[in-house]
Amino acid sequence: MTTFPTARTVRTTPEGLLWEPSERWVRGRTGEVTVVDSRHPVLVWEPGVPVPLYAFPRTDVRDELLHPARDPATGTHTGSQIFYDVEVGGELLENAAWTFPAADLADHIAFEWSGRVGRGLDHWYEEEEEIFVHPRDPHKRVDALPSSRHLVVEIDGTAVADTRRPVLLFETGLPTRYYIPREDVRLDLFEATDHRTGCPYKGSAEYWSWSGTADVPPHIVWSYPDPLPAVGPIQGLLAFYNEAVDITLDGDRVERPVTHFSETLAQHRPVRTPR
Repeated sequence: MTTFPTARTVRTTPEGLLWEPSERWVRGRTGEVTVVDSRHPVLVWEPGVPVPLYAFPRTDVRDELLHPARDPATGTHTGSQIFYDVEVGGELLENAAWTFPAADLADHIAFEWSGRVGRGLDHWYEEEEEIFVHPRDPHKRVDALPSSRHLVVEIDGTAVADTRRPVLLFETGLPTRYYIPREDVRLDLFEATDHRTGCPYKGSAEYWSWSGTADVPPHIVWSYPDPLPAVGPIQGLLAFYNEAVDITLDGDRVERPVTHFSETLAQHRPVRTPR
């Protein structure tokens, strides 16, 4: 009989991986085919990566769908030993699965999520709820709290939002995000885009870009039209990247944070033609 650890303690491997067992029932599918179905998944954090992934006992994986990778993606995961292509219904998902060399994770297989890296299994479920992009971190908390604080957002000296009814979203490891009613935002200064993202804690977001001439990254404003129930108060409200705008809260200027979004925003600043 196979035994599984149940203690909710994070363990460390010599390779620098952090891992802990999860008690959630997790399934991963591609199309309508279930590739993995496990009641004993393991959450794994790779060094320098802020979000976890799942690894599963091989006995919970449809092994016949896995084939040794024709072109292994060496170096893409911490100490990964063996990569697999996943073949379902004639479709080949290259390097969609792999193993870790850590003794603690022997006989476990991890999978890519298409919502996170653009390839891999495209539907994931924890219990009966579909999860997007990556697993939820059990050590992370997200709280959306309505407030009466006075919030002003400026871009290049122009006030683009002014409200006394924001919703403050506190998310472990990220700066506070300020969600603002649409009536209190100068949306006439922005243009809707077709950019969309998904978040396992909040849902699917839509975006707007600044229409002025200031040096502002695209997709600077976002909203969750149909957020997950846990963050219901942010529904339809608008938020700005603190990293790229000026925010004043109760008369005090909020320092622009430096996060993993900062580099991405800087890379996507529009090229302006000198006038």
